[in-house]
Amino acid sequence: MPRSLITGGAGFLGSHLCERLIAEGHEVICMDNLVTGSAENIAHLFGNPHFHFIQHDVTNYIYVEGDLDYILHFASPASPIDYLKLPIQTLKVGSLGTHKALGLAKAKGARFLLASTSEVYGDPLIHPQHEEYWGNVNPIGVRGVYDEAKRFAEALTMAYHRYHNVDTRIVRIFNTYGPRMRVDDGRAIPAFMSQALTGQPITVFGAGKQTRSVCYVSDLVDGIFKLLMSDVVDPVNIGNPDELTMLELAVEIKELAGSQSEIVFRPLPKDDPQVRRPDSTRARQLLHWEPSVDRHEGLRKTFDYFREKLKGMVGGAAEGAGS
Repeated sequence: MPRSLITGGAGFLGSHLCERLIAEGHEVICMDNLVTGSAENIAHLFGNPHFHFIQHDVTNYIYVEGDLDYILHFASPASPIDYLKLPIQTLKVGSLGTHKALGLAKAKGARFLLASTSEVYGDPLIHPQHEEYWGNVNPIGVRGVYDEAKRFAEALTMAYHRYHNVDTRIVRIFNTYGPRMRVDDGRAIPAFMSQALTGQPITVFGAGKQTRSVCYVSDLVDGIFKLLMSDVVDPVNIGNPDELTMLELAVEIKELAGSQSEIVFRPLPKDDPQVRRPDSTRARQLLHWEPSVDRHEGLRKTFDYFREKLKGMVGGAAEGAGS
């Protein structure tokens, strides 16, 4: 049975990866300090004999007893609301955390997969973005704490591959959505859905003309697993090239909710990328991966999750108020 460590395993993506690796016959060790992750995301796995949880900050020395075959490094704040609130922690987990995880991979002879991001391309000057593009990043801007942490993590990963012969993989993750995103995540889909469901104004930044490409979580996890099992060392974009504007997305979610919420416009955040769409040629040719979940289907599944989540939160608040 392969033995795998997932750092950040209690997060949105990490928890789905825990499930996928267990389904593929792996023993999974989930490591998380629960700063942005949640034990609720993995609670259903606690009774599984092939699942183990360690609460730990990976910027400190990582100890795992026994052999490891795979290390998937997903520990990091990932939404702007988180990394703007936790800038130093974001830089530390991208640098010190990656260093500790790579050191463990070297010691255990494990294959190491880094969760990088489309943010390494910054506010891109080419469209769509392919893996050879070096990016357009403001290193001292407010978003630089996340962008540069991931760019450093990629450089460190390749250094360990070249100089220590660590078997490495790098996935550049584009915008992903699905169940287990936090209501207060701050990213567009959770924000639009929670606002539409609660009757609040739906807030769109700028004129809403900036674009994103959104990928359903099961498709992303499938691409990551295929990359993990491949022999592809160079970075690979994983994301759905289905591109739409933020205003189009807001309207689509409002209609899905049957909401009467007003769409309102707010100033565009500093350094917010104007376009974002992956060139997925490398994933298609080398991994034989393509997304399969239609956006409307994925949004409906995610909407159902948020509706139940918000219903539970309202019910819990009511119980608390009456006690």
